[in-house]
Amino acid sequence: MELFNSELVYLISLMLGAGALAGIAAGLFGIGGGLIVVPALIMFFPMLEVPPEYVVHMAIGTSLSTIIFTSFRSAQAHHSKGSVDFHIIKIWWIWLVVGSILGILFAASLKAKTIMILFGCFLFVLSFKFIFPNIFKKIKLGEEMPGGILLAVLGIFLGSCSALFGIGGGSISIMIMSLYGTEIHKAIGTASALAIPIVLPGAIGFAIMGWGQEGLPVGSLGFVSLIGLVGIVVTSMLTAPLGAKLAHKLNPITMKKVFGFYILFTALNMLRENLF
Repeated sequence: MELFNSELVYLISLMLGAGALAGIAAGLFGIGGGLIVVPALIMFFPMLEVPPEYVVHMAIGTSLSTIIFTSFRSAQAHHSKGSVDFHIIKIWWIWLVVGSILGILFAASLKAKTIMILFGCFLFVLSFKFIFPNIFKKIKLGEEMPGGILLAVLGIFLGSCSALFGIGGGSISIMIMSLYGTEIHKAIGTASALAIPIVLPGAIGFAIMGWGQEGLPVGSLGFVSLIGLVGIVVTSMLTAPLGAKLAHKLNPITMKKVFGFYILFTALNMLRENLF
């Protein structure tokens, strides 16, 4: 495949667009952009002649690598507004790393179709959190984050799911922090920073997992596409601060519902393609 043919230029253009949306989503919802990036890459990678058995793993690995940059930029923007709780990061990060490593090992043992079915189920359930954003609003499990075994279990669960599905984990961590009394804007900003100890080992793990595999496209570092990484990061780094600003200005209920219906549509499409 020629490095700069018209097809590749078209794909890079699409990835730039996906990156722009991912950056806004990262700043707006603290989700790292993976919920947008993974489905997009699963659609794009077959056009880059990625072998079918590697498409999902490459989408996840590449998504995790982009979230390193997106989340850092988003967390930086939120920190400038005083919306990052470093105490939560300090007590939680090690369990997120452990969970991320377990998620990588789990992904290595699963077929692509199985991961897609699990991802579709995860998105289906998650969509209702956004469509009905007030469903957990009145529920409080505590006034501060728990400690001990419960904190470890929550961190490992969050890290493993995030690494398995190629997301930053913001959708889960925001819900957990909100249930334990963290103010929503601080939860969003903190979630952006919490994504980094999840996605950094995750991206490294997928790069190692795919190292030496035959048939990967030009510019691959294991199961991480450097072409996809650059194309997405270029625009996501620019638009993440915009998302952070919008998070403080737009009606959060309306934006969550719109995003929820996008997630629901994506989930149903994934389940349809892999179950039937």
